[in-house]
Amino acid sequence: MTQLSPSVLTSDFLTLGDALRKMEDAGVDMVHLDVMDGIFVPNISFGVPVIRSIRAHTRLPLDVHLMIDRPHRYLRDFAAVSDWLGFHYEAGSPVRETLREIRALGCRACLTIKPATDPEVVLPYLEDCDMVLVMSVEPGFGGQKFLPSALGKLSFLRDAVAARGLNVALEVDGGINEETAPQAVAAGATVLVAGSYLFSAPDLAARAREIRAL
Repeated sequence: MTQLSPSVLTSDFLTLGDALRKMEDAGVDMVHLDVMDGIFVPNISFGVPVIRSIRAHTRLPLDVHLMIDRPHRYLRDFAAVSDWLGFHYEAGSPVRETLREIRALGCRACLTIKPATDPEVVLPYLEDCDMVLVMSVEPGFGGQKFLPSALGKLSFLRDAVAARGLNVALEVDGGINEETAPQAVAAGATVLVAGSYLFSAPDLAARAREIRAL
């Protein structure tokens, strides 16, 4: 079954507690948290203290996406507040060692690739991944349009995971809506990250149920 991981990046942080309860009521699978440092991406979001507060107010697993420079320097801090912990192939950390350390710290490990990155770079690390995240927008800002090139990457990775008999989730993040969600799932996505599409709706829970039904 396709899982839904709403991104809170475009939510109203002052009413985030209410949004978390609505997400729980809608039966979403996890909460996606984008950590940005203003270096790896041209924006700054939040860090460990905010994630710790979110964890205290929801029973949902936390899907933490590190968009930061050399993330291996901060793994222990983020692993303490995460269930899934992901970082970018392009961010300057030793990939295999970082994936293995995330697992050793008790989190599920996710390797993320940007739109310009060839999915073949993931292949040497698949056995060390619990999830691979394909960015379908340029990381750093919410509300962008879905890049169709992500579909070919998802298909490529789906086939690679199947050929090796692995249990690796395929996540897609960026521009997910009523049109692109079915396309992404057909291409191989098993986890959908949706932000603006959910949080711009008058009824977040209803829209979450709609996107699940697609």
